[in-house]
Amino acid sequence: MAASFSTAKLAPTAPERFNRLRKPLGVTSFGINQLVLEPGQRMRIHEHERQEEVYLVLAGRLTVAFEDGEHDFGPDELIRIAPEVRRSLLNRGPERLSVLALGGYGEHEPRDARAYAAWDGEPQSVADVPLPDDLPASELRSA
Repeated sequence: MAASFSTAKLAPTAPERFNRLRKPLGVTSFGINQLVLEPGQRMRIHEHERQEEVYLVLAGRLTVAFEDGEHDFGPDELIRIAPEVRRSLLNRGPERLSVLALGGYGEHEPRDARAYAAWDGEPQSVADVPLPDDLPASELRSA
């Protein structure tokens, strides 16, 4: 079992528009929130000093308003917005909108992971450890 991990759950509905996930997860290097907007709801116009944001539409249709117009995004679509760009998130659709919002600042440190070919193996570069074989049918769980 992992020495340290935490969990959080996305909200199908939310009493508030923000479902804060960073703090219950203990995340310190980036922000993570779920936004739940009912039809006709919107968020405030905002920008950031340093933090870029990525929005992943989970359900519904997200409209992002900018000073020069609007763009729509559906489920499984992502949008990245630079810090200095003013934006507002809106739900112009007939159904509830659920969006995962990720925000961060600073340079990403790529490939800082170590990989193992087996639980009792030695750490290696991720590039040196091939992906494992798929699980056999006998190890799959039923729904």
